[in-house]
Amino acid sequence: MAAPPAPSPLELDPKYDDYDYPTTAPVPQNGHPGYLTAQQQAQVHQLRMALEAEGYTERLDTLTLLRFLRARKFDVEAAKKMFIDCEKWRKEIHLDETLPTWEYPEKEEVFKWYPQYYHKTDKDGRPVYIEQLGGIDLNAMYKITTAERMLTNLAVEYERVADPRLPACSRKAGVLLETCCTIMDLKGVGLTKAPQVYGYVKQASAMSQNYYPERLGRLYLINAPWGFSTVWGVVKGWLDPVTVQKIHVLGSGYQKELLAQVPAENLPKQFGGKCECPGGCEMSDMGPWREKEWARPPKWERKKQEGSAIPTEVSTIQKGADADAGTPAVAGATNEAKTGAAPAAA
Repeated sequence: MAAPPAPSPLELDPKYDDYDYPTTAPVPQNGHPGYLTAQQQAQVHQLRMALEAEGYTERLDTLTLLRFLRARKFDVEAAKKMFIDCEKWRKEIHLDETLPTWEYPEKEEVFKWYPQYYHKTDKDGRPVYIEQLGGIDLNAMYKITTAERMLTNLAVEYERVADPRLPACSRKAGVLLETCCTIMDLKGVGLTKAPQVYGYVKQASAMSQNYYPERLGRLYLINAPWGFSTVWGVVKGWLDPVTVQKIHVLGSGYQKELLAQVPAENLPKQFGGKCECPGGCEMSDMGPWREKEWARPPKWERKKQEGSAIPTEVSTIQKGADADAGTPAVAGATNEAKTGAAPAAA
């Protein structure tokens, strides 16, 4: 068995890197921040210079480039293509303009059919993301919202998990956290609903895999229906072994394994935990990103200030989320409960 890589300080670029949270991965892993080889660090510089030559100036920070490089096994040309495809997509949907002002007032109604939300953290300090797929009825949901709005909201929430959610978790944990712990509840997903459910999840997952790489920490598929394990046995043979290790397929007796990863006080009661947030866990959006000691306004919100004083108390995103969730405001920015999102890519 190979020895774990030796720690090596991350080489930062003052032009792009201005992190106010830890930049060393919690576990020694080759290719992860704090454990790069000299060649890998050089590949970060190579990728950045290649993108600058193409005219790109945004999102060229070291941690972002490393995620794209890891997603493409440190093939610089392949990582460059993935990055450029992502930037073209962002421009097509006007994501940078939409992000600071996006509102999703139909969230609570959509949740009646498809609850999707972040709720506290797992034992590693990562955000816990929960989806309940059994109630999906796209025909009913499209009377409340549109497919376009659902996908726009999905993109916005991926941005919000990157900042402010993960930075707050990293500050609290004292190490760099770049991934989430996802729980997908398949209870009620029968043969009649399967086409709707898996069709939407496939579409949402494509966004994750193509544009938000290296965000999956663990994925628990709970209440897996009869026959699912057989299908999974075939599918996992097509996946990267590293990804397979992150995915756990569980039936109705999932509580023991899930509670081994998520503290009972952080897991909603309906999944075997002890948490009962006022107004429902799915609307509370509780986590380090709402705790005064760890929360900070996201960078995209600070850019929106256009030279005005940077907020140090409650951000505009926080105020909006508090109005939605009915919870008291705290300092710093937040992500409102994620609607229209899928588990992040491995």
